[in-house]
Amino acid sequence: MTTSPTAPTFETLYIDRRDQVDWLSLNRPESLNAINEQMVTDLRDYFGGLAENDYTRIVVMRGAGRAFCAGLDIKEGAERRSDDKPPLFGGGMGFQGYLAEVYIRMRRCPQPIISLVHGPACGGGFSFVLASDIRIAGESTRMNAAFIRIGLSACDMGSSYFLPRLVGTSVASELMLTGRFIDAKRSLATNLVSEVVPDAQLEAAAEPYIQQMLTTSPMGLRLTKEGLNMAIDAAGLEAAMAIENRNQLMCSRTSDAKEGMQAFLEKRDPHYTGR
Repeated sequence: MTTSPTAPTFETLYIDRRDQVDWLSLNRPESLNAINEQMVTDLRDYFGGLAENDYTRIVVMRGAGRAFCAGLDIKEGAERRSDDKPPLFGGGMGFQGYLAEVYIRMRRCPQPIISLVHGPACGGGFSFVLASDIRIAGESTRMNAAFIRIGLSACDMGSSYFLPRLVGTSVASELMLTGRFIDAKRSLATNLVSEVVPDAQLEAAAEPYIQQMLTTSPMGLRLTKEGLNMAIDAAGLEAAMAIENRNQLMCSRTSDAKEGMQAFLEKRDPHYTGR
């Protein structure tokens, strides 16, 4: 196993690295963790670096203070435009494309992402939740596709892709066409989140998921996230199984696979090395 590297430091994020788990906190509590340009840059850099990070196995994403993320910092965006700063390129789409890349990198990174949600998770903050792999809601959670409430389309930052796949077309249409909030209780009823707990118990609620994932082999965990991503959009059963077959062949040739099978036969916990 690789020696624990120093956690990266960012202006708008706080990374607490514990036993191969990165606890990532959006850290602009004074603005309810609203998304500004610096946060986008920080998130792009952080998630973009995970593919080459063989130490971190799981990411837990949460918000500091009273909210998960209130969405785009509209005030700062207006100030930036009035300052005549050069526009961001964002793949030719300016800030729109610059921010959209964060969600792509969240899905592309091989580490599972657990979101711990409390308070508002709106607009782009809602999409952070949707782009995660496992979602746990605090009782105070209120989420919405806020884009449509400010004169924009609700189809933004992957919401039109993620939300129907999680809750179905009917509920997704309702939420996106109205911009109405969905609370913790209904989020659980619609399978948007895995469980609802008191806000103070969010970190503790994540621990069973973390501990169970840490008992898996590093390659097996990474390729399971990749395989799920591919299968969701597969053209059919055969395409999905082709990815499964490829991943299993890759895993089966590792020392960890031999160790996992030997541990099963010997009725003991496996000791994985990541090889």
